[in-house]
Amino acid sequence: MSTSSARGSRPRDRKAQLAAVAAELFRARGFHGVGINDIAASAGVTGPALYRHFADKQAILAYVVLAGIDDMESATAAALADSAPPPEQLNALLTGLATQAVERREIAALWRWEGPHLPREQRREIRRRSGAVLDAWTKALLTLRPELSADDAELLCWAALSVFGSVAVHHTTVARKRFVPLLVELARTVLDVSLPVPEEPAPPVASSLGTPSRREQVLTAATGLFAERGFHTVSMEDIGAAAGIAGPSVYRHFPSKAALMVAIGHRAADRLALAAEQALQAPDERSALGRLAASYVHVLLRTPELLVSFTADRATMPERDKADLRRVQRDYVDQWVSLLCAVFPELPAREAKIRVHAALTIANDLSRTGRIKNRPHLQAELTTVLHAVLGLG
Repeated sequence: MSTSSARGSRPRDRKAQLAAVAAELFRARGFHGVGINDIAASAGVTGPALYRHFADKQAILAYVVLAGIDDMESATAAALADSAPPPEQLNALLTGLATQAVERREIAALWRWEGPHLPREQRREIRRRSGAVLDAWTKALLTLRPELSADDAELLCWAALSVFGSVAVHHTTVARKRFVPLLVELARTVLDVSLPVPEEPAPPVASSLGTPSRREQVLTAATGLFAERGFHTVSMEDIGAAAGIAGPSVYRHFPSKAALMVAIGHRAADRLALAAEQALQAPDERSALGRLAASYVHVLLRTPELLVSFTADRATMPERDKADLRRVQRDYVDQWVSLLCAVFPELPAREAKIRVHAALTIANDLSRTGRIKNRPHLQAELTTVLHAVLGLG
């Protein structure tokens, strides 16, 4: 093949294609689990060729994330600028967002999960632009549901966004002609939710007796620091100081930060397994599924290990431990899917799995989203939303 013909066959938008390859790798492995050479190899180019388009790995991530924000802005502007009645505008908006999520599912939620790896200025831009989009959605929803408060409408809009973002956290798929309407149906279900009337707060749970072991103190300290600052910015010395011991003493209990992350992951899995076991002691499948969803929200909001395990960079764990935790997570999701299929026998298994992932993603996202995570009745609200997504509302 001649040089001229090779150049003639080169894709017209090489930069966008390279970014798409990187986005899929970031989704699969996490930002720190992917190197420039990994991206170049997957794209079939050399490292120097990649650098002709992007200065570094952060520049690639920024390109991908901001492209996702561009898509949301375009879909929002196109739908809400129309002179159609508000219900038709909403349907056009949801259809546009669902289509983007299905066609570019590798970036559907990268801006939420991997955005923290970007420089501060770009993070600020993402917050500003995504906030403006959510404000526009909130105003549109309030036009259709004026009985809602602005804060409640905002919560429901964030939950709908998580429905679309959920396609990035799993690989289950159905035909596109069904996938898009299914996501629209789930998002519309979320936007139609009637949030529960706030009840009196439950009395505080009594603290446990006794002093935790030194190992437990180290694990608790590490969990708090990882949740607050992220895995890569925390040192063993930081963990030791938070636990009240010298940094080197941490190694008596855990040989590395990776070992701490593995322990946190197993702790989270154990808490979920115990809560699931209790939830499944129900008289029928429908009750069991409802209790399982409620138990998940309860554990998620009260155990920082679960949030840390979700935000953990997958590159931090040894492969054997990653595989073990992935198996535990799959088994847990399968419990939800089995119950959902038992409650609704006519529901195809793949659609059931997509519904379950949408419900879980809503809980995971909203429990760490801005003002939403500080709502005083979030547990009851999230449980209500999850029940609706699962068809139990």
